[in-house]
Parts: sequence; C-alpha cells; structure tokens
Amino acid sequence: MGDHIGVAGYLFRTRTGELTIHVETLTFLTKAMLALPEKFHGLADVELRYRQRYVDLFANLEAREVFVKRAKALKALRQFFDERGYLEVETPMLQQIAGGAAARPFSTHHNALDQDLFLRIAPELNLKRLVVGGFDRVYEINRNFRNEGVSTHHNPEFTMLEFYQAYANYHDLMQITEELIAFVAKEVNGTTITNFEGVEIDLGKWTRLTMREAIIKWWPEGPMRLSLQDFSDRNLVADVVRHLHDNPNDYRGLTPQTWTTFGQIEADLYTPSVPFGKCIAALFEAVAEEHLIQPTIIYEFPTAVSPLSKQNPDNPDWVERFEFFCGGFELGNAFSELNDPVEQHKRFAQQLAEREGGDDEAHQMDEDYVRALAYGLPPTGGEGIGIDRLVMLLTGSKSIRDVILFPLMRNRDQKSEIRDQGSEAPE
Repeated sequence: MGDHIGVAGYLFRTRTGELTIHVETLTFLTKAMLALPEKFHGLADVELRYRQRYVDLFANLEAREVFVKRAKALKALRQFFDERGYLEVETPMLQQIAGGAAARPFSTHHNALDQDLFLRIAPELNLKRLVVGGFDRVYEINRNFRNEGVSTHHNPEFTMLEFYQAYANYHDLMQITEELIAFVAKEVNGTTITNFEGVEIDLGKWTRLTMREAIIKWWPEGPMRLSLQDFSDRNLVADVVRHLHDNPNDYRGLTPQTWTTFGQIEADLYTPSVPFGKCIAALFEAVAEEHLIQPTIIYEFPTAVSPLSKQNPDNPDWVERFEFFCGGFELGNAFSELNDPVEQHKRFAQQLAEREGGDDEAHQMDEDYVRALAYGLPPTGGEGIGIDRLVMLLTGSKSIRDVILFPLMRNRDQKSEIRDQGSEAPE
C-alpha cells in the first residue's frame, strides 16, 4: 500500500461496458518506505495529522475536502470584490514599523541595510496610503504575523482579508459584510446554513447590537445589573462590578474564570490611569463574546481601544467601529477610518505613553502615515476578516489548525520519529 506504479497496455471495454486498460507492463515509480495508516480509521492521532499533513491528506478524505472548500472561499472572496470594482493589491510583509493593529510583532534584521524590521501584524496603514493615492477601492488577501499564543482560534501566522472603500462609512461596511459572508457561504456550501460545534448557524440572518447593549443583555442574572446610563459614569460601573465580584453566589451563570476576570476589571476600574474604555471592552469579552453564536455585529467601540477609528460626532468617547462574531468568536473588525492627521498624531502619542507604561501591544508612532493623512484621506470605511476562522465556520472545523495546511507546532525530534515509524515499514 502506498507505492506509486505506472502501467502500460491497451484500452478496451469490460463486459459491463467500463473503459479500462489491459495491462501488459507494470513499473514501480516510487516505493513507500513507511506504512500507511490503517485504511478504515485513517490517521486518527490529531497532533500527527497536523505534523504530517501529507499523510493526513491522503489518508483522510474529509481533510482534503476542508482545503478544497478553503480554496473555494478564497475564489469567492475575490469574485465578490472584483465584481464590485475593487483592485487587488499586495503590500509589504517586512515593515519598519509594526502598525495597523494592537499586537506583539515578530522582529528580524536586514543585514545589508543593518536595519531591524518587523513581520507585519496588519496591512492596514499601507492600504490606506493607497486610498490617499487615488485607489478608491482596494483589497488584499495575505499573511499577518503576531507573536502571541497558540489556541484553537489563534495561529501566529494567519491569512487576512482587508478591504477599503472611499466615500463609505461603517454602516456601509455592515451591509457589505452581511452580503459578503452570505455570498461566500453559498459559493462554498450551496447554502447559508452551516453547522458548527453542533449548532445550526444561518449566515444569512444577522443581529446588530452596540457593545453596551451586548454587555447588558448577557450580564449574569443577579441583584445588580448595568444600564445604558451607567456607562456615562466610571464609578457606577465599578460599583456594579465590585458587587458581582464580592457576591458571586448571588449571580447565576458566573463561572470561576469569569469571576477571576471580573476581579481584574474591578481593579482596573479603580485605577485612574487605566482608560475607562479598555475596562468596557474587557467587560464585553468577559460576559458577551462567548454567547455570540449566530451572526452578530457589535458596534460602537470605546475610543481608548480604537486608535485608528473615527470618533462618533455626537459622543467622542465612542468610535464608528464594529466587529462581527459567529460561533462564539470574532471574525472581522471594521470602522470608519480616522482621517484627521492632528487627531491621529494625538492618538499615536497616547499609544506611545501606554507602550512606555509596559503595554507592548500598543500602537507605535508612524510619522509617515500621519503625513499621508495630511495629504487627504477621503472619508473611508475599512475592514479586516480572518480567513482561517471563516473557513472554520464554513467547514465545521473545531480548531484553526484544521484549516491551515501546515500550522505552527512545537519542535519534536524528527529523526527519532522517522526511526520509530520505520520499524513498522515493510521490507
């Protein structure tokens, strides 16, 4: 089993009419030196499937189907944007400043220039430079790199779609997002219905909530609850969080992990140097995110966690930003782009202060990007979507490693692994 052979002969039809070859000569093309997995069960060891994807692909038909669907999803994404007049572009992976997101970058060094560089964490700032230059609709599908943990939803190297449209805002992008995800689902699966973690999800039906509304909706049942008015006063929110943390038995559905998280948020709320907006975002992640199983758009984010977003003209504490969720995790992030160079420089400076205070994910200063804004960025909406997570959703895959051909794995002794398997190989 596993040998590659070549046959030569003449064509004929069998008694049942099947066209086949009458073999006259047979040649061994490649000898399989290692035994294939047992045919009925396939390659069952999950870790081995990731480490030896080549075995996984020829042993498990389901694995091949996942990556066929991934290719269909990428084709559908390009079709969607190409038909709407977007230009596909490529921007650098190596950058002098790691910008466009709040994340820890991978660093490297260019010997000829004697210059430290970063693998990009996002293509955002370069794509918006292109909008400044006159490309009103651009998109890119390519890799991002973030020096962070590995989990079922995170891989240090991942594929991202980012697109930008001049003379659009975050409301326009909400509509585009709903149409895009439904279109891709139909192209890949023939329907907007998908099954993920045992739950039927309709990617054609969407709910929209503000971040504050989502926190209120999924706040643990108990004697004290938050209201929309409470979010106007940091102390009111702090008092409610403190009561919950001090009286966990009075609240239903409060897990030990969430209770611990509330303790940290409580401490931050009583620390004036920690922005109030960061505390609100942390509350959302703690109480609401896991409940967002059906397609949901969460909009109106705090300014403190959105350094590149345009502020709400009626309330500067909030920005015109949304993220969309499905299956209990985030798939995309979008906003009306901040195009005021003075305000952008101010926010970069605030991020630098946080960086100097120990936040190594805070955005770095990018003077050239501020200069680009000074030449004039038209009103623009921009969005990033995680392709790997989208494919997880479309294929019902439980881990991001199931949809990445060669996910990053911890090192193992490859030589001993070959020797161990070789003992099972046929003579």
